[in-house]
Amino acid sequence: MADINLQEIHDLLISVAEEAGRMIMAATPSQLSSGTKKNSADLVTETDQAVEKMVSTRLMSAYPTFSFIGEETFVAGSTKLTEAPTFIVDPIDGTTNFVHAFPAFCISLGFVVDKIPTVGVIFNPFLEEMYTAIKGRGAYVTVHGREKLRLPLKNEPEPLKDLSTCLVGAEWGSDRSGVNFELKSKVFTKLASSKENGGAMVHSLRCMGSAALNLAAVAAGQQDIFWEGGCWAWDVAAGWCILNEAGGIMASGNPGDWKPEIDGRKYLAVRTAPSGQREIVEEFWKVIGDGRLEYES
Repeated sequence: MADINLQEIHDLLISVAEEAGRMIMAATPSQLSSGTKKNSADLVTETDQAVEKMVSTRLMSAYPTFSFIGEETFVAGSTKLTEAPTFIVDPIDGTTNFVHAFPAFCISLGFVVDKIPTVGVIFNPFLEEMYTAIKGRGAYVTVHGREKLRLPLKNEPEPLKDLSTCLVGAEWGSDRSGVNFELKSKVFTKLASSKENGGAMVHSLRCMGSAALNLAAVAAGQQDIFWEGGCWAWDVAAGWCILNEAGGIMASGNPGDWKPEIDGRKYLAVRTAPSGQREIVEEFWKVIGDGRLEYES
């Protein structure tokens, strides 16, 4: 990695994200018309496809020897993440929000080397918020192209005490049946329930509708935890780098695994804190209990 200019890649990803943002915000009503990949909750638009084509063209023109994995061109079973330098891209994370004009959607641009998130750029064009990070150089958010703030946003984040003090990000996902849906429903109920009923009584649950923006919120310290199963490497590659550089940690969404794979599809992100990160992870794993999220990589 010593011969790879990470700053150059970072700057290119920002330029690509800005162009993608203009494409997204200029989308016509016909381009917002959605089709489905798997079911009525798993949407794709013409804009998703057009943005990914632009992104892949620009990135591969600049770095033709690198690999590229994008949501819209991914082929299950044949597209594999290797140790090679790889761009991992979600052209619009939060497509359902995009279709409904709910302002929580973004482009997620990750760069991974040896399967390690190394550069991350997440851009919400509606709110004009650009989250960026380079491994070893910190994480930042730039608002309206002007004010650049280091993450986390609080200079002195509070310790993590227990789940009852946490704001938790969680998503239903597009799979609404089977063992994964049953486990998510059970965990969400236990997190929200009062302690008198055996629950954790968290402050609240937040469904943002975008894994990348959930990770950005945890990196910023605006959410304490994000638990997810079923999303893909392109949903988390950029956010994972930003989270790490902001002092947060990523564990597995299933109990017992402190070193999850980037394409493992089960994630538990925790914000930076002077103490309590590992304890919160272990407490969350107890909520999950004997259940396990089951997703194929």
